[in-house]
Amino acid sequence: MRVGIVGGGLMGLALADRLGEAGHTVVVYERAAQVGGLATWHDFGPFVWDRFYHVILPSDSSLLRFIGRIGLGDRVRWSPTRTGYYVDGNVYSVSTGLEFLRFPPLDLLSKMRLAATILYCSRITDWRALEQESVESFLVRTSGRRTFEKFWRPLLLAKLGEHYRRVSAVFIWTYVRRLFSARDATAQREHLGYVSGGYKTVFDRLLERIATAGGAIRLSSEVSAVTPRPQGGIDIVDGAGPRGYDKVIFTSPVDVMRKVVAPDLVEVAPPRDVEYLGVVCLVVVSTAPLWPYYILNIGDERTPFTGVIGMSSLVDRAETHGRYLTYLPKYVLSTDPVLDRPEAELRAMFLDGLRQMRPDFDHGSIEVAAVNRARRVQPLQVIGYSKLVQPSRTRHRDFYVTNTSQFVNNTLNNNEVIRAVDDFYEACGGEFK
Repeated sequence: MRVGIVGGGLMGLALADRLGEAGHTVVVYERAAQVGGLATWHDFGPFVWDRFYHVILPSDSSLLRFIGRIGLGDRVRWSPTRTGYYVDGNVYSVSTGLEFLRFPPLDLLSKMRLAATILYCSRITDWRALEQESVESFLVRTSGRRTFEKFWRPLLLAKLGEHYRRVSAVFIWTYVRRLFSARDATAQREHLGYVSGGYKTVFDRLLERIATAGGAIRLSSEVSAVTPRPQGGIDIVDGAGPRGYDKVIFTSPVDVMRKVVAPDLVEVAPPRDVEYLGVVCLVVVSTAPLWPYYILNIGDERTPFTGVIGMSSLVDRAETHGRYLTYLPKYVLSTDPVLDRPEAELRAMFLDGLRQMRPDFDHGSIEVAAVNRARRVQPLQVIGYSKLVQPSRTRHRDFYVTNTSQFVNNTLNNNEVIRAVDDFYEACGGEFK
């Protein structure tokens, strides 16, 4: 069977690999000049690493199985990591239970209620009721107003801005549940992992496997239309004209789908459509370390970025030629004008924020300050979000949709991407005959 896939990110390529392994001829259409989407790589000069930050948790069973299946299981590396919290101009380590108990911004009662909220979230299995309650209502109910104002609200503002008021409690449940699973119960330490060489290692292997199975990748290919064929099957139209396929899978974002896919293939847009969060991320390569944490949460809305990800606290510095690699992301709604600001302006804004946080840091040790941005990172999980989602099966038996907008009860990460691929293949793979 001849299968077309729109979108050459991790989801599209993992699907192409599964279908190629099953004997199908797959062609992947990717608008960018290189594959990978949000998981793609960046040339930082002395080394190549991920454009945005990614991590593997011990509980990421779908992702770990996938990495093993494509022959890279021996390239996974694990390391203990630490977590910090920046608030009121100070940095506090909250990597252990004892450090959490010593966390000065919260009194003992607030800490107890916060711990109870985290434990409660980790044990919830049915997310549907959470989708009908705002994240603020849920956190005030479980943690108390004082804990919400001092701990949760600054984090929500940093992550979502004022849009947090429209988000359901599913957002914080997925976030807490994933981070809780990173902790080693015996050592009471976080253990995280990565693939040696970064995700470029994964994509190089996938491209090799897809080519071996007879598939092809069309890079720099702008899809302008996806239409049904009168005799059955689907046409994909790009700059080279239409090409016919027995089946087509669309993995790109919803707003792209609305522009190029024939209306009679999918459900009409509901009164509310899926909104996306975008990101601007400054990636700093330096010869001196900034902080000893993998994640430094920021509880200060004045800071121009929403967190600090110290990749070198996880990744062996031999992978980065002895340099320290730090990500400074700022998450905004996909329509926010900041996504269109000039690169030099964004770089100056972020570096100024870094100076405010670390006035003692040797900024002359910074060798690279790369600005990366993406307009559609993950869906904004508003109240009642699952009602906005297009199912994988559509109005046409030969056209399917599987993308991150369907993540109704989980957060965006590469484990969930691979799980979505597995779920799709289990539910629909039998129809590819």
